[in-house]
Amino acid sequence: MTITNGFNHVATLTTDLDRFTAWYLQVFEAPVVFEMAAEGDHPRMAIVDLGGGAALNAFEVPADDIIGEQRRIGARGAIDHFGLSVPDRTVLDAVRGRLEAAGADIGEIQQLGDCWSLFFRDVDGMELEVCAPLA
Repeated sequence: MTITNGFNHVATLTTDLDRFTAWYLQVFEAPVVFEMAAEGDHPRMAIVDLGGGAALNAFEVPADDIIGEQRRIGARGAIDHFGLSVPDRTVLDAVRGRLEAAGADIGEIQQLGDCWSLFFRDVDGMELEVCAPLA
């Protein structure tokens, strides 16, 4: 048995923190629970609550600080993408509608292993996934 109990947060970079946090609020109803102004060499940041004890720690940085080619697996850095969890297929379908309304680049819902999976790109073009259990 592991001594860990899941992910606490995923840290990500954005060039526009206000746009980023507004998008996650619109699509996932995920509120900002902490914000910090830039200080010294630490960039402006926000913590976005994703529910279930998980969060996005988003750092606002200049575009030149974001490296990689976001459309190619293996070129997006050591963390390629992350998956968000929703409780069931009904919520997944609703999220797909919200993504569509937000103008996101979205794929089709597909079965991957023991879950339904939907890949999409967020407001910064980052590849992400939403997953729901099959049952």
